[in-house]
Amino acid sequence: MSFQAYLDTIEDRTGMTPRELLAVAHERGLDAPGTKAADVVAWFADEHGLGRGHAMAFWHVLTKGPEISAKHVGSGGPHADASTTLWLDGRATRPA
Repeated sequence: MSFQAYLDTIEDRTGMTPRELLAVAHERGLDAPGTKAADVVAWFADEHGLGRGHAMAFWHVLTKGPEISAKHVGSGGPHADASTTLWLDGRATRPA
């Protein structure tokens, strides 16, 4: 599954765009120094029934922003992303 596909599924399951979830994470202090990925994993599992893979994709965005490695961009494989920049404003508004 691509990074973007993880984010799209997170949006489907939570009803919030990745950008909205970043705001919630900030309100909860999950972007503070010393916060562990396990805190996001627990949040996603407890409140949204999402697994570790989804939580870790979100953790990447939370800690590193929307830029990802070009390793899988355009590779055509199951983990291929269309761009090195993830779309955080929701599936419905993503440019074609």
